[in-house]
Amino acid sequence: MDNLEKAAAKIRNASFLTAFTGAGISKESGIPVFRGGDGVYSKYDHSLLEIRNYKSRTEESWKAVKAIFYDFFDIAKPNQAHIILAKWEKSGLLKHIITQNIDNLHQSGGSVNVVEYHGTKDNFICLECGECYRLDKIHLTSDPPRCEKCGGLLKPDFVFFGEPIPEKASGLSHVLARKSDVHLIIGTTGEVQPASYIPYYAKKAGALIIEINPEKSRFTDSITDIYIGMKAVDAMRELDRIITEHL
Repeated sequence: MDNLEKAAAKIRNASFLTAFTGAGISKESGIPVFRGGDGVYSKYDHSLLEIRNYKSRTEESWKAVKAIFYDFFDIAKPNQAHIILAKWEKSGLLKHIITQNIDNLHQSGGSVNVVEYHGTKDNFICLECGECYRLDKIHLTSDPPRCEKCGGLLKPDFVFFGEPIPEKASGLSHVLARKSDVHLIIGTTGEVQPASYIPYYAKKAGALIIEINPEKSRFTDSITDIYIGMKAVDAMRELDRIITEHL
């Protein structure tokens, strides 16, 4: 039995399956990764994504934020990996997704039970009065967005460098990880902390760890039980095919 067959059997028989996703799953929808030689950070000064610079060097910072998170992201569509995860959730197989991604592709693909660990690009928060705006209510231009009520600076509702992880997302992620009996890692190398601790919480609580990554990650030789060295879309298609054949 190869690793795909082993993983499919464990997923099919799981009582509380969770998935932990990262940039690799969205890369196949055309969203560039941040790290590495071809990553976004090699093209932009990532200090512009620090919260202190968004407040103090707002115009310069906003140009980078808009280019990275809105000009690139808005053309992306959910891929088959997103859609299969949503299918598994609808069937009751998958209980919850914990994602590091801010692109909303899991929800666009049909998933409902999604914890956005780093927030979302689809909301904006006023740094002065706290008013919340949906992205579709804001006309994005080269000028930093401003609050209609108080004129304060609007910030995308995702975690900038120098900001803490939202308490609700962090707490729920830890609860779900510890509740899992099978924990599926998809497209994340384990470089980003504290998000990278989540699979370790699952492992410590007794979960079996299945990892899908085309190259080995920090998880592979430390906590992974079944490693599938494939891209997210290819692996998820194969897993779904095997699972469907055994229903």
